[in-house]
Amino acid sequence: MVNELPPMLQVGDVIVHTDIITERFACDIAACSGRCCEEGDAGAPVTMDEIARIEEVLDGIWPRMSASAQSVIDRQGVAYADPEGELVTSIIGGGNCVFRGPQGCLLPEKPISCHLYPIREKRFGGGLVGLQYHRWNICGAARAKGAAEGTPLYRFLREPLVRRFGEDWYRELCLAADMMLKETTQQ
Repeated sequence: MVNELPPMLQVGDVIVHTDIITERFACDIAACSGRCCEEGDAGAPVTMDEIARIEEVLDGIWPRMSASAQSVIDRQGVAYADPEGELVTSIIGGGNCVFRGPQGCLLPEKPISCHLYPIREKRFGGGLVGLQYHRWNICGAARAKGAAEGTPLYRFLREPLVRRFGEDWYRELCLAADMMLKETTQQ
């Protein structure tokens, strides 16, 4: 008998949706060309600290930015508040991130929300954070590649998860994932 997985697990102050453990995923940039930076109805979520870092490097990347991106930044800055009031990177024409260049992101360090994608973070009161897997049709090739390689989403995103939460937290996530999967497959 196989038990069903719980919908979430808690690692420290982070609630992790179990899809992040069970789903297979490995970005296939050759197949999608980074469409997550080009499509959508808002920019990538950013913090005030990230906005400050972007503004610090803006002069250095400005010459490589498109005229459209420069115009948007001149009008509204590097970020704006989306309809939910969340700060997001500025976008061109309702889709393309202003920091998307012909060879990918122009920023020396992507905002953590970009680095974590397709995991999305939600902050709750009391320091609690929730992580969920954002399924998007443009990531079909990444799901196929992850399935072929047998790569769980949380393993594929090890580097950004460590960047955001630390090595100790990531080790705890791996232990919790292993225990959860073992318990659900025991007879």
